[in-house]
Amino acid sequence: MDRTEREGLAAGSGFGRSCPEASGWAILSGMFTGLVACAGDVTAVRQGPAGQTLHVSARSDFFASAEIGDSVALSGVCLTVVDRRPGAAAFEVSKETLSRTTLGALTPGDRVNLELPLRASDRLGGHFVQGHVDAVGSVIRAGGTEDDYRVRVRHPEPRWVVEKGSVAVDGVSLTVARVARVSVFEVMLIPHTRAVTTLGALEAGDRVNVEYDILAKYVENLMRNAPG
Repeated sequence: MDRTEREGLAAGSGFGRSCPEASGWAILSGMFTGLVACAGDVTAVRQGPAGQTLHVSARSDFFASAEIGDSVALSGVCLTVVDRRPGAAAFEVSKETLSRTTLGALTPGDRVNLELPLRASDRLGGHFVQGHVDAVGSVIRAGGTEDDYRVRVRHPEPRWVVEKGSVAVDGVSLTVARVARVSVFEVMLIPHTRAVTTLGALEAGDRVNVEYDILAKYVENLMRNAPG
């Protein structure tokens, strides 16, 4: 597949579509770590026949290395840059992605988590995050003290969540502090995470994008299809 064909792929969250390869051999296309670089602001939402175009602004240096056709994780959803200007970029979002993630509810002024794809030379500080959202969860509790701030999320796939395992919430790599009950997990947010990402503003009733650890999904698939 050449570059022209790759750039013709519609942006999506992985539901039948994949992000095109990012420019440069050193970038692992569509692979992230869940270590959000910064939060950006939605500046405009344009409706189109195939979905929406989201316009997002961020700190001046964030989009400096991004080219048209590159991948960026936006609140945990792998999207493709279709336009770029200093400190801003635009992303096309398919109807399928809008229906299966929280992106369809975004309006100008909303904040989103941003992460560029992993480079081969980068440290893997979080865990492997694909930007392929598995489900939309619901926050049932958020709060605590400065040193013990917790968020509880109700979600549909309890078999893929284990205590001390990894989960991505709105694109942020987190450790599961506790499996509170069936279909509810709890994570702790340190002050840095609350300050740099959108998670510090979560309230009960908010919807979040959830991506489970890909290792759990592979293990389940291997066990299901094991001979005998």
